[in-house]
Amino acid sequence: MSASDDASTPATGAKQTLKDEAGKLTAKAGEKARGIADEGKLRATSALDEFSRLMDDAAGTVDEKLGEQYGQYARSAAQAISGFSDDLRGKEVEDLLADAREFVRKSPAIAIGTAAALGFVLSRIVKAGVDTTTDPVTKA
Repeated sequence: MSASDDASTPATGAKQTLKDEAGKLTAKAGEKARGIADEGKLRATSALDEFSRLMDDAAGTVDEKLGEQYGQYARSAAQAISGFSDDLRGKEVEDLLADAREFVRKSPAIAIGTAAALGFVLSRIVKAGVDTTTDPVTKA
């Protein structure tokens, strides 16, 4: 056995240990990301359910103010939102990601437009939140 064989064995072992640890960290990160995504899915479906209930409740007022035809539009929208929420609840996060990838592949222009619109809305929400937390005395 040569000196180079002795040197390569500890190096190979250290390399394998690093690979194993990196694999463990990647798995933990994946589990954490899945947990966060599941929590986000739960929040989204809860918000959609609440919005659907609000739309359904508002349909009666729409009936009175604008007519039954428009109230029926509100009810149909509420049912569609509720159905979407149920579909979302029934899918695993991995399936949702696969659906999103497929959508982007099929309709990249719509995906880019949607991302831009969501970015704009989020920036407005963040800006509004920052504006309300700023002390009015220091703004003058």
